[in-house]
Amino acid sequence: MYGKINEDILGELKSIAGDNNVITSPEEVCIYANDEYVCEPAGCQPEVVIRPGKVEEVSAILKLASEHRLPVTPRGGGTGLAGGCVPVYGGLVLSLQRMNKFLELDRKNQVAVVEAGLTLGEFITQVEKQGFYFPPHPGDEGAMFGGMIATNAGGSRAVKYGVIRNYIKGLEVVLADGQVIHPGGKLIKNSSGYNLVNLFIGSEGTIGVITRAIVQVMGRPTFLRTMVIPFNGIEQAIDNVPLIFDRGILPMAVEFAGLDVLRLTEEHLHLNWPTHSGDMHLMIIVDA
Repeated sequence: MYGKINEDILGELKSIAGDNNVITSPEEVCIYANDEYVCEPAGCQPEVVIRPGKVEEVSAILKLASEHRLPVTPRGGGTGLAGGCVPVYGGLVLSLQRMNKFLELDRKNQVAVVEAGLTLGEFITQVEKQGFYFPPHPGDEGAMFGGMIATNAGGSRAVKYGVIRNYIKGLEVVLADGQVIHPGGKLIKNSSGYNLVNLFIGSEGTIGVITRAIVQVMGRPTFLRTMVIPFNGIEQAIDNVPLIFDRGILPMAVEFAGLDVLRLTEEHLHLNWPTHSGDMHLMIIVDA
């Protein structure tokens, strides 16, 4: 069904990305065979990991893989929990970790332009340093933008601010045959034609490799408060969430946690929660 990587193909890959960016040793390759949840299944270790440094290299790699029917698995930070970056048929893992530049902050349009390998943590540092704010916040700041877009990540702030789909205005994507396309742009409202940007968001790398993104940012909130409210059980906690919205309050985040979770976080984060009186707790963050 799929082709295998031979010495000739390996030589071509090295000529595209450089010898140091083509990984074949089992000790190093195995690192790319899982994510934060999926342990390496038998027979799914990639044959080769390649780390391109620019879009032209990604294009050449995918064109070569297409010609030889090689399975390709794009990979970002490997912080996901759904197995999207885990190779199912071996083949080639395409790691975007070297394409990690923060390219531009356009203040007039309130958008940033980033490469797919930029981590969430570095992005937050860059935009907040310049007085802006990026609402989506998946649990791991080591997540990379290409992976966050490919999985439509969101995090706890999705209650108020939505998921990453709501903040991606344009993309650079390399298709399976090596063609590079640029759907979308810096416009806030774009009603022309099909929304190809949304097609790639949440696609898990199945229809193209995301190499660059135009990301909407916003002004930073000046007010932020966190509340912890105890309840006698999970049903009572959940039943009270709609009452918050009924009062016209739109929290940034609403999470629930049991008493055991609170005690574990106190132990590992060296903090003290203000209450331990319930079996279940709502943690609510509001901002303005």
